[in-house]
Amino acid sequence: MESSLDTTITTTTFNCNSSSSGSPSPTSSPPPPSIVVSPCAACKILRRRCVDKCVLAPYFPPTEPLKFTTAHRVFGASNIIKFLQELPENQRADAVSSMVYEANARIRDPVYGCAGAICQLQKQVNELQADLARAQAELINMQTQHANLVALICMEMANSQQNHQQLQNCAPPSSINNPMDCSPQSFLVEPESFFLDESNQGCLWEEPLWT
Repeated sequence: MESSLDTTITTTTFNCNSSSSGSPSPTSSPPPPSIVVSPCAACKILRRRCVDKCVLAPYFPPTEPLKFTTAHRVFGASNIIKFLQELPENQRADAVSSMVYEANARIRDPVYGCAGAICQLQKQVNELQADLARAQAELINMQTQHANLVALICMEMANSQQNHQQLQNCAPPSSINNPMDCSPQSFLVEPESFFLDESNQGCLWEEPLWT
């Protein structure tokens, strides 16, 4: 009798525990996702802890480690941090870009560095300016020659028109008696002039041929 009672109590307790564990509590919420903050490239290379207000984090992201490696190789981490702290925040990005560019130039050319690149670019600018000046001079020369040619053509056309007009004004009316008339009508002769009159034909034949 006692064993059956214990079995009933144990079964009831197990069912209560199962029902209480199966139904979730309405007030329970899922745990927040864990946020993994990756250190910046500077702190990762320097092997130090990246704090929340790290000066180098906005300008040396973890995806660009070579950027900080190049600048650190020439300037050093302490100098980079010092430069950035002395500048306002709106100028720090440009300063980092300048330092990285100058560091790359110094690695490529240890003697002249960035000054060598500037001198080379200035030389190219001077050569391009000289080429531009020569091209502009040639353009002006061609424009002048074109203007002179147009003026000469216009002058020749004006002279030819003037001469033609003078010839037309000096020419007399067309007539057969005018030897200066060169029109086609001046050379036309009436057909009747080539035939002899019958009254004069006998006179011509009656005259003796020998005297």
